[in-house]
Amino acid sequence: MPLLLRALLPPLSAALALQAATAVPSIAAQSDRVYDFSGAVTYVAVGALSLYLPSIRAAGAPVLSSLLAALRGRGPPFVGGLDWRHVAMTGVAGVWAVRLGSYLFYRNLVQGGDSRFADIKASPPKFAVAFLFQALWVTICLTPVLLVNAAPRAALASGVVATDVLGLGLWAAGFATEVVADAQKSRWLRERRDKVHDEEFLTHGLFARSRFPNYFGEITLWTGLATAAAGILARKPAQLALGFTGGWGGVAATTALSYASPAFAAFLLLKVSGVPLSEAKYDKRYGDRKDYQEWKKNTNQLIPRLS
Repeated sequence: MPLLLRALLPPLSAALALQAATAVPSIAAQSDRVYDFSGAVTYVAVGALSLYLPSIRAAGAPVLSSLLAALRGRGPPFVGGLDWRHVAMTGVAGVWAVRLGSYLFYRNLVQGGDSRFADIKASPPKFAVAFLFQALWVTICLTPVLLVNAAPRAALASGVVATDVLGLGLWAAGFATEVVADAQKSRWLRERRDKVHDEEFLTHGLFARSRFPNYFGEITLWTGLATAAAGILARKPAQLALGFTGGWGGVAATTALSYASPAFAAFLLLKVSGVPLSEAKYDKRYGDRKDYQEWKKNTNQLIPRLS
């Protein structure tokens, strides 16, 4: 367990520090403009830190001085090198974060604000909690990546296994679904502003198969990363490298920690800030309309129907 804490506590501390640095001016200005952008930056920074931490520890230097040396180009090399999974899993998580963060940031600029924060950004304590929650969101969702990055290359070295293919395949499918859904919604909003149509809610494309296909895509991609991580971490060399004996208890622990990522993402999207807020808003606006009720009745909430 101490080795797991060493893998998770520095990234959590970094996420908290970055979110605190963003929260102070945002709370002072009562502005949510950079909230999502700061989340994307935190994802990328925490992922990069988790790649570099093994080298810092192997060099025996204090973390802060080693990081400053790395920024000046004089940091220690990656001791033992990187396994392709280190690069691939950190990379795809970063790609997702940059893509979603830039999309939400642009949407926020166009719409002039985010309705999620309409009632809380005027309250410093509530707004501060939102930034704290974002730091926890980043850390928990990145946990599969952080655990893999904590294992040295020698502990991961093996040929491509089934969980690598399944996990990264799920990530690709989920990422593609989220990108397409966001693109369809952006186009629909743009065309409504340009008076191309007068539809008040989107019911075609992927939204004819799922009321929240973007959320389905996000949960799927995190499930994919969890699957890839759990598969390689269940192998004895990785178990021993993380301080376990190689028995079922260690496998259960790394598997549970890996799948905490999609479970937490699903909890947030389905029970906290995603579906509940969106459905409450649309039910209030269109709840008395027959076409809205028919779409809601005949369209799955999350998993897209195939036909």
